[in-house]
Amino acid sequence: MSACVPTRTDNASPEPRKPDRAAPHDSPPPGESPHRFRIEGTDLSASISVFLIALPLSLGIALATGAPLQAGLVAAAVGGIVAGRFGGAPLQVSGPAAGLTVVTADLIQHYGWRVTCAIAVLAGFAQLALAALRVARSALAVSPAIVHGMLAGIGVTIALAQLHIVLGGTPQSSAVENVRALPAQLAQLHPAAISVSALTVTVLLAWPRIPGRTGRIVRKIPAALAAVAGATTLAALAGLHLPRVDLPSWSSHALPAMPEGPVLGLIAAVLTITLVGSVESLLSAVAVDKLTAARKVPDVRIPRADLDRELAGQGVANVVSGALGGLPITGVAVRSSANVSAGAVSRHSTMLHGLWIVLAALLLVPVLDLIPLAALAALVMVVGVQMVNITHLRSVKRNREMLVYAVTLVSVVATGVLEGVVIGIGVAVAVALHRLTRTRITEEQQDGIHRVRVRGQLTFLAVPRLSRALGQVPPGADCVVELDGSFMDHAAYEALHDWQTSHLAQGGTVEFTGRSGVRISEPASETPGCCRPWTPWRNHHCDDRPDRDTAHPLADGVSSFQRDTAPLVRDELARLEREGQRPSQVFLTCADSRVVTSMITASGPGDLFTVRNMGNLVPLPGAEGGDDSVAAALEYAVDVLRVDSITVCGHSGCSAMQALLSAPPVGAHTPLRRWLRHGLPSLERMRNRQRSWARISGRLPADAVEQLCLTNVVQQLDHLRAHESVARRIAEGTLRLQGMYFHVGEAQAYLLANSDEHTDDAVFARVAPASSSLVKARA
Repeated sequence: MSACVPTRTDNASPEPRKPDRAAPHDSPPPGESPHRFRIEGTDLSASISVFLIALPLSLGIALATGAPLQAGLVAAAVGGIVAGRFGGAPLQVSGPAAGLTVVTADLIQHYGWRVTCAIAVLAGFAQLALAALRVARSALAVSPAIVHGMLAGIGVTIALAQLHIVLGGTPQSSAVENVRALPAQLAQLHPAAISVSALTVTVLLAWPRIPGRTGRIVRKIPAALAAVAGATTLAALAGLHLPRVDLPSWSSHALPAMPEGPVLGLIAAVLTITLVGSVESLLSAVAVDKLTAARKVPDVRIPRADLDRELAGQGVANVVSGALGGLPITGVAVRSSANVSAGAVSRHSTMLHGLWIVLAALLLVPVLDLIPLAALAALVMVVGVQMVNITHLRSVKRNREMLVYAVTLVSVVATGVLEGVVIGIGVAVAVALHRLTRTRITEEQQDGIHRVRVRGQLTFLAVPRLSRALGQVPPGADCVVELDGSFMDHAAYEALHDWQTSHLAQGGTVEFTGRSGVRISEPASETPGCCRPWTPWRNHHCDDRPDRDTAHPLADGVSSFQRDTAPLVRDELARLEREGQRPSQVFLTCADSRVVTSMITASGPGDLFTVRNMGNLVPLPGAEGGDDSVAAALEYAVDVLRVDSITVCGHSGCSAMQALLSAPPVGAHTPLRRWLRHGLPSLERMRNRQRSWARISGRLPADAVEQLCLTNVVQQLDHLRAHESVARRIAEGTLRLQGMYFHVGEAQAYLLANSDEHTDDAVFARVAPASSSLVKARA
């Protein structure tokens, strides 16, 4: 089922006003004002929150890679300022990431730190080239099981290496060596390092779980900062002798050197950083988009991420970071989610966090030098363990890709990131081919009916076995072919169709069903002119009117529902009965048989709280001859169901609007004429010469009826604002109003661009096919 939330479309945005002066050639990045530079208070506070998280993590990741600790600060500052300024995801935070830790550590071990910086620069140029080719979305084609397995493998490798520092020792060169050296390390424990590390881990895990008001207050301080600060305080007060952060003078900071070594090895290194960094950044950008869309901030519109621009921004940041002696950079999901949660509304928060890193690196060196390395190692170890995400595991298991995930994880740990990803891709391809070719076909007889069961996908490879099973069905027999698969290629279709034709000609019967036994309809080509694809609407006749001689036409439709549709929706309806209705929007529309709300909004049971009446009217509170049914429905939906939005939907050819135009109901005595008096304000609004006419997709209405239909939608939105419960929720910023017009003849929906504003400039914009539904899927 789908949950009802308004679809935000670019076409529905208000028409841009002409600027007072010529705009510069370089348009501002998304999320910034085109007229002046202004920093919102939420951006300032969000930047401080992200800075407090990024500072200890940057030092910890630098420690884990074996790079100079200053390199982590350089990467964090460049990621914030450069990637924040030029990237395509306004709220994404970039910097040194755990996902590149293993790769960077391996490069430093083989080539040295200065050559690793040069490799980062080359990887940045490679990302710029990929961005120029506009292939960013191709990275999203990698199986999630491979991505999650890669990140989990990197996390395991990080945790194994940092565990040695936590125990007071030194990590080995590889994950396998770290496992082998672990028994010896456990035999030589260092109590001081263990105590500091234990406190760090304890605070990290317990900090988000502090209950009550105290928890709400202390959680304003990031757990990473609290853990490192607590461990540093313990080490200082107890006088523990431990290796600590040692930031050398910036005058001796190491810069990149010309790459030296085997050319193929250097190319592989550049490709590895490019691949891992790009995929992690793009996946993080997509995740930030989802977090931003789920966050409800009134009067704030954050543009969706431009993935090609984001890839280019990451490339520029890697070039600058490598040139300044910093770690490779990628988008970081943890810091980005913290940025969104803290209320950031533009890229200014990301850039400011980079500025705070610069100031800390210049002014807080004495404080940073007090941090024990064991505390940073414990911090990074926990981050590594958390990269083995339980939610990802459940998703992978649900989609039957545990083999791909496990092989990728083990391969990354045992061989390296690039080799592990290649092995994972190979296994994913093999699994896909196995599923495509694994088809089980059986034939049996039950109660005089021959059943041919097909389990799996039907491709040309299965046609010989399919033909053999169909050949075992005697001529003239009743046969049911049960298909359990989501794909059938042309060869399999032809084999089934030819056999069906032959079997029917010999006097037999054939019925195709799914695994649950639900009958599969005939192909659409055999029912020309039928209004599909909403198949459950089975009894509709597009060309001919329904047979009036049928004794119970509605009962026939109910019978069809019970036979064909009820088995498909029974579980969902049972869930809705148990949990109660929880729609997220009211859909107020006309009582017209041609306006099928479930069809034009792609919604299902439980999605919309629908209110219908003649003319989609909303009587004003206290209006003469008012009808409390509409007000009662609004009050229930707004105050009890707590819906998020109300949509008023008018439509073309509305009979109520035609009646208003032909004979305004003055002194009306019939129920219909009395009801239509609530539409008189719409008629007066349309005839008011001081108000501009509504426009629809850049054109004026076709006639007076269409003009009144459009004006009526705008007027009813004003009536909605006059209701106390609606006005209160709008003032709280928890309710949104939306105007909609459905042109029946065109099967085209239009959204009112400025529904939430009191304005006479009513512009209805066409809803593009890519976002034509008013609802979106619910997990």
